[in-house]
Amino acid sequence: MKNNRSRNDIVSAILEAVNQDGSSTVPKTRIMYRAFLSYAQLNQYMDLVEENGLIEYEESERGYSLTEKGMHVLKMCNQLDEMATLTRTS
Repeated sequence: MKNNRSRNDIVSAILEAVNQDGSSTVPKTRIMYRAFLSYAQLNQYMDLVEENGLIEYEESERGYSLTEKGMHVLKMCNQLDEMATLTRTS
């Protein structure tokens, strides 16, 4: 049986991929591989997270970084995941 990810799961994976590096910016291809997305999916979702102010492109470094809002959304996603895990194990 095929298990598809929700839109929220994909956005969370993108934010996690951007946040994963210790460096300040992450190139688009690294985000694609870390979030397990096709190129078409990546472009669709990158537009979404960038338009909503969760990430920003740093031209000087040719990569993406999390905004303050993106960090807040990522923390909320992680908290929801933790709560869902606790609910399933109870």
